[in-house]
Amino acid sequence: QVQLVESGGGLVQPGGSLRLSCAASGSIFGIYVMGWYRQAPGKQRELVARITTSGFTTYADSVKGRFTISRDNAKNTMYLQMNGLKPEDTAVYYCNRFPPLRSWGQGTQVTVSS
Repeated sequence: QVQLVESGGGLVQPGGSLRLSCAASGSIFGIYVMGWYRQAPGKQRELVARITTSGFTTYADSVKGRFTISRDNAKNTMYLQMNGLKPEDTAVYYCNRFPPLRSWGQGTQVTVSS
């Protein structure tokens, strides 16, 4: 059974930065494509970025150039560096495989507000 634990969220002013972390256990992390997702209030969960086992990355147009996804397979950990945050980035952020498993972690809240 895969366990995913997200951390690193918080309250930040527009233009600020945050670094999210995702710790995965219970599976062979390094063989899966992984992704960061987010869900804003009243909206569907969306894919923000994904990363292959070899490090190839893709991003949603809304975050391209501002967010950077990375992974450390030896540590079973994935990261999302978020720069230039905007109020519209406010959401609960989740990590999961891509395509996602049915089960999700608790997520980490990111709030961008002045």
